[in-house]
Amino acid sequence: MPTLKTTIQFLLTGIAGAVVSGQIALAQDCTPKHTFTTIEPGTLTVAVTTYSPHSFLDDSGAMKGIDGDIAAEFAKRECLKVKAVAVDPAAAIQYVLSGQADITTGDWYRTAERAKVMSLSAPLYTDQMGVYSKEGFTNVSDLEGKQVGTVQGYLWVADLKTLLGASLKLYPNSVNMQQDLFSGRIDVAVDGYSTGVVAEQKGALKDVKVKVAVADERVKATKEAAQAAFPYSFNAKELGAALDANIEAMHADGTIVTILKSYGLDGTAGDTGAPRLVQ
Repeated sequence: MPTLKTTIQFLLTGIAGAVVSGQIALAQDCTPKHTFTTIEPGTLTVAVTTYSPHSFLDDSGAMKGIDGDIAAEFAKRECLKVKAVAVDPAAAIQYVLSGQADITTGDWYRTAERAKVMSLSAPLYTDQMGVYSKEGFTNVSDLEGKQVGTVQGYLWVADLKTLLGASLKLYPNSVNMQQDLFSGRIDVAVDGYSTGVVAEQKGALKDVKVKVAVADERVKATKEAAQAAFPYSFNAKELGAALDANIEAMHADGTIVTILKSYGLDGTAGDTGAPRLVQ
């Protein structure tokens, strides 16, 4: 999760530390696929941030979102109950580091900086670059010769600056950028694809279409998008091995693509490529 998302999540998140009771009933004949320990025996404790469509609690208090569904499926396959703890994004990583949660959800990027202080699971999906336009543009070349807006903090910003120069306008958040797009002050906007899908579903984008950007050598993020993962403690090596094995299996059997599609995404984010870190 990049820095800019932290602010958005903080505004959306409810009271930190609200604990939700077990989400998954254990079957008596359930056999775990791996052997590992968790903070609370028989339970996967998850620090849940609010960042739709990746991570949130539904009205019943159950962990949901793309990350939430993957974590719940992991727990199911390993015969664990789920204890979801609602936390502010700024506190989520500390919950894991301090031993209050096994993992945290919320589109957490696999970054070199984060990998210095904690372990990161195998990639869950990629955070794709989205092109927002009334025309339904998909190519980086469609941006040339137009007034383009994007939000500070994303991986593609530096390359777009090089490509577009003064035609690129930077915004502190998506709301301000979308307002300028609706009013015609910019012609095209570039933002996260997944957040755009949520806005589309809510009717917030009016007649603007959101498309995944086609790979282009000039913008590295279109070819190697940031990979999301579950952060966990350096000390939880067996948990990490179980996470990685289950995530690999969920990629192989189509579970992750199915989850992505259930939230309105086209599923291509499930093609993560080899694990890598954002430098």
